[in-house]
Amino acid sequence: MAKVPAAAVAASGLVGGYAIARWTRKRPLGGAALAAAGAVAAHGWNRQAGAPAATGLTVAYVAAFAGSHPLAKKVGAWPAVFTVAGAMAATSWAVTRRSA
Repeated sequence: MAKVPAAAVAASGLVGGYAIARWTRKRPLGGAALAAAGAVAAHGWNRQAGAPAATGLTVAYVAAFAGSHPLAKKVGAWPAVFTVAGAMAATSWAVTRRSA
């Protein structure tokens, strides 16, 4: 089975969590998807780059989620989600690439 990069999992968790919350109108369901993807990504980060990097990237993941809210007021919901997802993917890739 092919391994999915943690960067893709993290970005998908941010986009997917928002999409689920928006389309089902159940924010807790979107939050569960966001958390599940974050846990999978954190496991991958820990395996690829170690515990300190995984901790930092998990903090960045939560900050990206939180930061999307005020950003959405300025640029709109979807552009904000895609912006933070892209930033999270790039950060994850850079950290795990450096450790590889």
